[in-house]
Amino acid sequence: MQTEATLAQPDVSELDLVRRCQAGDTEAFDELVTRYRTRVFGMIYNMVHSEEDAWDLAQDAFVKAWKSIKRFRGRSSFYTWLYRIVMNVAIDWMRKRQVKSGGTEFDEATQLKEIDPASKTAPKADALPYETMERGEIRERIDQAIAQLTPEHRAVILMKEIEEMQYHEIAEALECSIGTVMSRLFYARKKLQNLLRDVYENI
Repeated sequence: MQTEATLAQPDVSELDLVRRCQAGDTEAFDELVTRYRTRVFGMIYNMVHSEEDAWDLAQDAFVKAWKSIKRFRGRSSFYTWLYRIVMNVAIDWMRKRQVKSGGTEFDEATQLKEIDPASKTAPKADALPYETMERGEIRERIDQAIAQLTPEHRAVILMKEIEEMQYHEIAEALECSIGTVMSRLFYARKKLQNLLRDVYENI
């Protein structure tokens, strides 16, 4: 009987569901899983490019979330809190698989110049051309290029470009500073632009 209330007041109902979960209500957690499983799977799939592994990792993330739900204090949204768990699970898995970065590791102290912290992307010019690319062949090239990034760089690119998360949300989810997020985005974009130089020239 909570469908209308859930649709009308998603924030309130989510908090109510979390509180019920913290009291041991598994049905409430099932509702949260149903609400977020598609987005969680999509994010993990974009990281690992394997449907089977993505479902396994999504399940692992939800199990970890259930086990630690009592530690959720509401300082951020439940989704941001869940995202932190999801990204840690995905990145840990990728590290264990020894995913190759395809190049030299980046320097966290990269000096960022002429980047507006309020801009949607960093750097804003020549953003990833997802919106202008509909051909499967070119999208495959982009996916292959992203796959060459380190897990940390892949995460920030996907969170910014696919999820359209704000800097502070990404920083909170990855438990790092906004400056680190910007540095990783800067490095990842430069690398992608080099890998996709011919693609950009033909757009």
